Amino acid sequence: MAHVLGIDIGGSGIKGALVDTTTGQLALPREKLATPQPATPDAVSEVVQALFKQFNWTGQAGVTFPGVVIDGVICTAANMDSSFVGVDAVKAFGSESKLPVTVLNDADAAGIAEMRFGAGKGVGGTVLMLTLGTGIGSALFADGALVPNTEFGHIEIRGKEAEKRASEHAREEHELSWDTWAGRLEEYLTHMEALLSPGLIIIGGGISRKSDKFLPYLTRVRAKVVPAVLQNDAGIVGAGVAVSEASES
Repeated sequence: MAHVLGIDIGGSGIKGALVDTTTGQLALPREKLATPQPATPDAVSEVVQALFKQFNWTGQAGVTFPGVVIDGVICTAANMDSSFVGVDAVKAFGSESKLPVTVLNDADAAGIAEMRFGAGKGVGGTVLMLTLGTGIGSALFADGALVPNTEFGHIEIRGKEAEKRASEHAREEHELSWDTWAGRLEEYLTHMEALLSPGLIIIGGGISRKSDKFLPYLTRVRAKVVPAVLQNDAGIVGAGVAVSEASES
């Protein structure tokens, strides 16, 4: 299949676009709707259905979720409403429209896109993708193979979850200067290096567009650190690719 609808659910916004899964390009401009508060399953599902209707979509769709997703069931929901835990997301997001839906972790989707079309294309060894936004999402690859649902944003640094100190939200919430925030990010990255020894670290999320403001401060990180090529579209693209891969398997 060439075109698939990809939907990327985030803590503040839900984005969707038609993805050309052969090129990684968006076939139509993306649409973005606000994530409802509280972000309950019914409320979020309504927004997902609204995006289906905006694109007049009747085919297969990929949907990302910011939490652990195993066999389509949501197991954690740190930045969404806790009522999501235990929900069969395939049914929740696909039942009303009766569309076949593939659901996966949002950072895993972003990583899949970067490994297929972006900064990780053709890179072997250990690659760590981190999405910095409302929280910190992570995707780990070993010789191109995904290790799903890693959730490294919840690793504890200085008595707090890493994402509470080093996410883009934390930078904005505490009004941190770029160099101060980069120091927190560097501390987190060196901790991850001690655990995983990646050869490449890809920084994704919206903040990847501003990589020139913080990458120069990451002087103690041994691994090569680069911004995501697909930037904030990576989750959408990865959602589409995941559907394509599921159909091929």
